[in-house]
Amino acid sequence: MIEVEEYVQRRRNILEKMDNGSILILFAGQGRKRSGDANYPFEPNRNFYYLTGISQENSALMLVKADGEDSSYLFIDPKDEKVEKWLGIKLSLDEAREISGIQNVLVRNTLDGKLDAGLKDMTYFGEIYKIYLDLEKELKIAECKSTNQYKDELQAKYPNIQFDDINQKMWELRMVKSPAEVEIIKEAIHTTDVGLKNVLRNLSAGRFEYNMRNIFEFNVFEMNCGLAFDSIVAGGKNATILHYPDAKDILHANDLILLDVGARKDYYSADISRTYPISGKFSDLQKKIYSIVLECNKQTASFMKPGITLKEAQEFAKNYLAEECVAQGLLESKAEIDKVYYHGVSHHLGLDTHDGPVETKEMPLKPGNVVTCEPGLYFKEFGIGVRIEDDVLITESGSEVLSKDIIKEVKDIERLLISK
Repeated sequence: MIEVEEYVQRRRNILEKMDNGSILILFAGQGRKRSGDANYPFEPNRNFYYLTGISQENSALMLVKADGEDSSYLFIDPKDEKVEKWLGIKLSLDEAREISGIQNVLVRNTLDGKLDAGLKDMTYFGEIYKIYLDLEKELKIAECKSTNQYKDELQAKYPNIQFDDINQKMWELRMVKSPAEVEIIKEAIHTTDVGLKNVLRNLSAGRFEYNMRNIFEFNVFEMNCGLAFDSIVAGGKNATILHYPDAKDILHANDLILLDVGARKDYYSADISRTYPISGKFSDLQKKIYSIVLECNKQTASFMKPGITLKEAQEFAKNYLAEECVAQGLLESKAEIDKVYYHGVSHHLGLDTHDGPVETKEMPLKPGNVVTCEPGLYFKEFGIGVRIEDDVLITESGSEVLSKDIIKEVKDIERLLISK
């Protein structure tokens, strides 16, 4: 659980990164229309949630840094009994104060007036020269309005104000996880482990991919968690498709099944991949390929440490896989590795499953980063796809595999499958 003091400190941290004479406006966002009168489930903008702990639709945050003083304002919808009869109970102003630690909590429709007062009267907040927004594409703050459209409206209204995207500054903060964040990620990983163990207990030929997916997801929901992403459950040749979408085929005794799954707790994600023999025992070829990926997984996780970039980790993993595939007679030359390994070995993990832009692959790792380690090999001609993915915390001296309790050794997998 994130304590209110941590949200207060996060706002101090982002205010330190803002220019003097600036305002940051972040929106929780709105639910997106699915079809007819149905919406997709609402998900709060992660930057907004990170700074407030508030997950209520149509909320907004304003941080002001001017004349040597900082101030914070939270805007939420007013309570409305008629609305609540249909859509559920809304936060009161006092409840929002308690969650966020922001004392200036106002109703949502006063945001424009508060901003207008501050930009037209430079004695209201002080001299304001810049407005920061989250300018990620397609971020909706109203039914037919994105933050980029909101920026255009403000620019037309206040032509002397500069505008800037806050995302890079937010990523710099979000990439370094606090001890409380790490504990929540561990909870999500534990739930993922429970789901995978139940898959192993029920795995057998003749069942369908969707049976295994449903078993995993049932256990996640039973433990009061959500899904970090759409579960990938792929048997046989389907496992050579990285984001195999269907989970509809029957499972055959001599095949492997690859699961790329994750639970989510308080919006923090786990991201785990495991590969199992459907019959309960790896064939010689399956074991050879699996063992190469497993050792690469272990060595790459050990290679990850402060100062190393994800790009360097990718080069390390790719070189290891290439050398071993040639040594084991699976490839004729290292140059062929791109045919059987065609994705990255790591990405940052947190409030988003892919936590941060592509550019983070060039940034040196720091203590507190949580990243994945997910090498794989995919031989379509054999109908074999293997991926082994763990979640790794970067520490002061190296790394810690947070998902180390989720079994992945050949002997442990076979023992559990045979004894079930």
